[in-house]
Amino acid sequence: MKLLTEDATLVCAHELGLVGIVPTQSFVTVNGRRLLVETNPEQRPIVGCPNAGPAIKPCTSTLAVKHGYSNWIRIAGKRVCLDSVTGLTDGTPPGTVLYKVRQPGQNFVEER
Repeated sequence: MKLLTEDATLVCAHELGLVGIVPTQSFVTVNGRRLLVETNPEQRPIVGCPNAGPAIKPCTSTLAVKHGYSNWIRIAGKRVCLDSVTGLTDGTPPGTVLYKVRQPGQNFVEER
């Protein structure tokens, strides 16, 4: 599993909705780019989700991460984000639309 940097691309399940990521730590970098840690992918805005229509709410925000935090690597006590990060969005139908990692932002460092 690759570690996520601030250059990672996360999308909603509709593929066009991009998650706005803001890293919260600056201690550890890969190729000069900050690694993402626990809660960075959560409660983040999603822009461009095409899932819209009558009684259909597009994805506009990420919810809690369900899977994808490292059990082994931590920075300042927070688990590092892996390229397996996934969780629900606030899109409709409620409780079914996931967000995921399209690209981790780097291809050098991974957890094994």
